[in-house]
This record gives sequence, structure tokens and C-alpha cells, in this order.
Amino acid sequence: MSTVVTGITELVTNDPARDGLLGVVAGAALVVAGDRVAWVGPEAEAPAADLRVDLGGRAVVPGFVDSHSHMVFAGDRGEEFAARMAGEPYAAGGIRSTVAATRAASDEVLTAQVARLVAEMRRQGTTTVEIKSGYGLSVRDEARSLAVARQFTEETTFLGAHVVPTGVTPEAYVAEVTGPMLAAAAPWAKWIDVFCETGAFDVDQAREVLAAGAAAGLRGRLHANQLSEGGGVQLACELGLVAVDHCTYLSEADVAALAGSGTVATLLPGVEFSTRQPYPDARRLLAAGVRVALATDCNPGSCFTSSMPFCVALAVREMGMTPEEALYAATAGGAAALDRDDVGWLGVGSQADFAVLDAPSHLHLAYRPGVPLVSQTWVGGRPA
Repeated sequence: MSTVVTGITELVTNDPARDGLLGVVAGAALVVAGDRVAWVGPEAEAPAADLRVDLGGRAVVPGFVDSHSHMVFAGDRGEEFAARMAGEPYAAGGIRSTVAATRAASDEVLTAQVARLVAEMRRQGTTTVEIKSGYGLSVRDEARSLAVARQFTEETTFLGAHVVPTGVTPEAYVAEVTGPMLAAAAPWAKWIDVFCETGAFDVDQAREVLAAGAAAGLRGRLHANQLSEGGGVQLACELGLVAVDHCTYLSEADVAALAGSGTVATLLPGVEFSTRQPYPDARRLLAAGVRVALATDCNPGSCFTSSMPFCVALAVREMGMTPEEALYAATAGGAAALDRDDVGWLGVGSQADFAVLDAPSHLHLAYRPGVPLVSQTWVGGRPA
């Protein structure tokens, strides 16, 4: 069964074989066969198909690829947000306040929470999402958090090294993370992550956790340089990790390491919106040739948004990105951060994952911030 989708004023393909960063096709159509794109081009040249869908003059963009989220949790931290807005600084220790609620929640409660947030993401055009553990911080609760996450995505990340739980020494906890916790989590995880930051884990501890994860068959990624300059970004580059996330505070050496390594810098502007920290300087990274991704970091503490369009608008307004660069980072950039070549673009052979905008152009994502522009989200060749 094939479907030709017509009435597209502007089709963003992200196809490097086409002109411009976004590979835009005006007056376009695309043909979907099964869960894949079978043809892309001008509507006047579209081949016949079994079904025809007319979008009536709307823009189409690749589905957003959200490569950083923490959605397996229970409880609420709205009061913490209000305190920050009243002037209290953000610190990593707030994570512990979510741990007790998550440990106490049933699998059914956690699953319902993730389902609700994934549905929010779908309505806003996100078609691929990474989900981390990290609010269990025990063997049982990290493993079951990942089992919950795996119901919704293949991009699951073991983040037992989020913070050190109360009452445990860092040395003892790292031994638990790299031993029984990793063994329990590995069957449910594709990636392993560490929060390498003041108040969490230092570079040596991060290196030990990532090495143990690699030995267990998990690929590494890293939270780094969110609260201050440190060694996390350069560790990610040294180890050849696919992505390093946050990158808020960067030295010249950090930027040079990113540019020379190919490690994707995943920027999370919703965090800075929620914490009132300085925004990352995306312009500086792009000028150096660093590949940049955008993601939500959807979590109950530092950034409780599920909206990739909101992050695109923030990146344009606050981080020096053009609308084209921000959209590319939120789609193809996110795919690169997950080492995926089947999503984040629209061309022959890609997954037929795309968002239909109730607008004539992708520019409206930044031009009309906060407006629910996504009228349809297609996942695997079908409206979700």
C-alpha cells in the first residue's frame, strides 16, 4: 500500500543531495510505501499511489528527534521551580527529591506518566525520543525504569550515575552502578550516561562508569559542563562518544575538542529557560564546525517541557541560531546524537516520520513561538 501526500507548500528534507542546509522542495509531494519514504519531489511529477492525502497548503518537516529526556519519574517539583523564579539558584541535588517518589510509584503509574509525556511529544511533532533512567538509583528501580522506557522507544539510556543517593559514599555507589546495577539495567538499555558535574560525578568516576558500560555492550554519552566548566566535554571527545549534552560553559579547549572529535554537542535551551542560567553559545559552536543537536531534556526538575518547537524558538531567540540551523539541529542533529541515519530527514529510504505544520513555512516554528502549529504527526508512514 502506497500513499502520495500532496498540497505541501514547503517540504524540508534535510537531504544533503539537495540545495541548502534544509534541502527544501517547494510545491512538493512525497510518496510513502509501508513505513518508508519512496519518493520526494515536485507535486507535478509525483507518481501514482494507492491513496492520496492533500495537506491543503501546509509545510512538512522531518519528525523532531528528541535525543535527551528523563521521563520515567513520579512526583512534582513545581515548588522548586517557583523558588528558582524567586531567586534561589539551581543545583543538581534537587534530583534526590524525585527519587523517593519514583521508588514508591508502581510500574503502572510510571508507565502512565511516560505514555502521557510521549503523547504530548507526538502532538508537537516528535517522532523519535530517547528516554533515560536515573530517578531510581537502586538496582531494582533503575532496571524497572528502563523496562518502562523500553515500551516506548528503543533509545533507552541507563543513567544510574545521575547523583549519589543519600547515605552512600561516592566510591560505594560507583561500585554498585558498575556492578549489580549495570548487570540488571543492561538488558533494557542501549546507552549509558553519567552526570559529570560538580555535585554529581567527577571525570575519573565518569570514565569508570563509561568503561564498565562499554564492556557490557552499552554505548556512551555524557551530561557535562551544565553548571560550570569542567573536564566532562573533553572526556567525551577523548572517548569518541557520539554526543555530550548541555555544553553550557565551554572553554576554548572544549570547543576545539568538539570540533576535532565529531562528538555532537546537544544543547538544551529549555533548561536555561527554567533555571535562568546563561544559554549555550550555539553560534560559537557552529562557527567552529561543531555539529549541534537540540533536545528538550524533559524532566521534573530543571526543565519540564516536552516541546521541541519551543526549544527551536529558544535556540533562535537566545542562542544565535538561524531558524534553518535550529530546525536542522532538532531533526538531523538529534538523529546524529543517536547515531541514526534513518530518521531526521525525508528522502528515499528514510523512515516516513514527519510533522505537518499549520503554516506555509518552517520559519513559523520560531516566528510564532508557543502556538500549536503541528496539525498532524506521521510515524512510520501513518498519522499517529
